[in-house]
This record gives sequence, structure tokens and C-alpha cells, in this order.
Amino acid sequence: MSEKTASVHWEGSGKTAVGNISTETGALKDYPYGFASRFEDDRRGSNPEELLGAAHAACFTMAFSFACEKAGLKTTDVDTKASVRLSKQGEGFVIDRIALTMEATVAGIDDAQFQEIAANAKRDCPLSKALASVSEITLQATLRVDTTP
Repeated sequence: MSEKTASVHWEGSGKTAVGNISTETGALKDYPYGFASRFEDDRRGSNPEELLGAAHAACFTMAFSFACEKAGLKTTDVDTKASVRLSKQGEGFVIDRIALTMEATVAGIDDAQFQEIAANAKRDCPLSKALASVSEITLQATLRVDTTP
């Protein structure tokens, strides 16, 4: 069993408040976030949706690579992007879509097997399971041609 931690320090009230995010590993240390970086496209800080997208993309990518290995296939490289949409719902907000886009180079695989492994990795990665309440999680998977001899 594995347990990881992250922490937030928040100062102030409402839209003028600011926070700092830190992770156990130090990957983020007092990284800023607030209303502007979440709702006004201020690039000087992060936001929960961006961090969720990064975590989901990372989890899915690992699940895909491990599934390929289990099938006797080697991934040369895998690039995944996750777009997380935060939408207004009533008086609050909801994450209603996560769109995963993945491109990978895998030797010795056809597109049908590639798509099957990708779909199963999306379904089975721990973050996909944790995010089951998101009404739409899509995957666009593209197999790159392996040009290595």
C-alpha cells in the first residue's frame, strides 16, 4: 500500500485570497494558486484542475506502458495530455470532462491491439477509477510509426 501527501496553505478570503501548494516529494514547494490562476488564466500560479490533469495523464501513461509490457510489447515513448474542464453548475462548479490525448511509439503492434490496450489502461488506471463521477472521460490514442531498425 502506498500513501502520498500534499498540503496547501491558504491566506485571505474569497477572490483576493492566495494559496501555496506543496507535495511530499518537493516537486511542488509553496507553489502559488488562487482565484486568478483558476478562473482568470493567470499563468503565475497553478490550479486544482491542472494538477488533476497532470496526475491523470501520468497515471494513464504508466498504466498503458505497463499493459504493453505485460503483453510482451515495448513502449519507446508515450506522450499524454489531459484537458480538464471545470463548468458552472448551479451555484457551484463541477468537473464534467477530462479529455486524454495520447501518442505512443510501440514496436510490433497493430492499431487494433494498440487501441484495445489504451482503452483498458484508461479504464483500469487508479485515477480513472477515482474520477468515475466525471461524466465524460475520453481518450484519443494515436500509434506512431516506429522507425527504429
